[in-house]
Amino acid sequence: MPAPPIRLLTFSTLFPHAARPNHGIFVENRLRHLLAGGGATSVVLAPVPWFPSGSARFGDRAVNARAPRIETRHGITVLHPRYPVIPKVGMSIAPWLLYRAMIPQVERLLAAGHRFDTIDAHYVYPDGVAASWLGRRFGLPVVITARGTDVNLIPRYAIPRRLIQGAIRDAAALIAVSASLKQVLVELGAPEAKVTVLRNGVETSLFHPPADRPAVRAALGLAGPALISVGGLIERKGHHRTIEAMRQLPGFTLLIVGEGPERERLSGLIASLGLSDRVRLTGPRPHAELPALYGAADASVLASSREGWANVLLESMACGTPVVAADIWGNPEVVRAPEAGVIYRPDTADGLAGGVRSLFAGLPDRAATRVYAEAFSWDETTAGQLALFRRVTGHDG
Repeated sequence: MPAPPIRLLTFSTLFPHAARPNHGIFVENRLRHLLAGGGATSVVLAPVPWFPSGSARFGDRAVNARAPRIETRHGITVLHPRYPVIPKVGMSIAPWLLYRAMIPQVERLLAAGHRFDTIDAHYVYPDGVAASWLGRRFGLPVVITARGTDVNLIPRYAIPRRLIQGAIRDAAALIAVSASLKQVLVELGAPEAKVTVLRNGVETSLFHPPADRPAVRAALGLAGPALISVGGLIERKGHHRTIEAMRQLPGFTLLIVGEGPERERLSGLIASLGLSDRVRLTGPRPHAELPALYGAADASVLASSREGWANVLLESMACGTPVVAADIWGNPEVVRAPEAGVIYRPDTADGLAGGVRSLFAGLPDRAATRVYAEAFSWDETTAGQLALFRRVTGHDG
């Protein structure tokens, strides 16, 4: 007799919704692959910050107000209840606010007949902390996935650090998306045996080389060597360093794909450096359009100061495009062979420009780059999740 499916309550503020379809898509992708094999089921509780108006005049804060209360994505029921957020001053009480707002949501699910074997929480703070309290209240084991900033930056603050250490202690198990993040969790007090490394995979069916690369390049107006940088326009992503490096890369074009609060500053930097003819801010693009953009470029750049496991690296490689990535956190675990690209150091504009020159001194065959990415399927991660959830819930046979 096959084991019954594990019944998950997936809990994360990092999850896509109709008004923000790319937000936390890596959480959704991992869950989709897990559920596809039939070994688990899930109801997703994906809270969004409360805001009184969805009017565009309120900018980014209003986007979440346009999120549906409930939607079905890829056959998965996703709930988007609201929770209060206090901008700038609310970091220390964010887990408590999230926890209190979610108690009645979980109670309603249980009253409606849903039953759960475990809480599958993503992002340690505030989500994992709130999930650990929900688990205690409702008698459910909690598995928390650490993804980057949640453990390599937020614990620098005293109160969040203590709360994170409490969640680490109370969790039934922890998942890290890279070995470097596992080490951070251990340094925060997690026993090594409690942390399982399960990296993100890549959607090779979506991310693949374009059928007619010259036509795609022509449509984008790319005539010479081209770089692409994909990620939100926030300081951590280091787009300003990539722009500054372009001064040392004459003849190169740079496409920056994403949106965020740094857009105005980056636009000003591009203009002040006289790079408006070679650096373009394309704005956000639907996930389905990214393969053509990756495939049109000759190399993808990631200048972030912090990452856990950067999905953009594998996405680019799956499209045949090698990468130039900063020597931070999980990047060396992704870029492990010449056909994948290069890791550059230091994480400065000079270091980045040197990394680009090094890569272009011997660009790998694009087909070899694609083959490298194909080894990073979701199969191993899915099997690892099922084994972990079965052990935690006692359904391991």
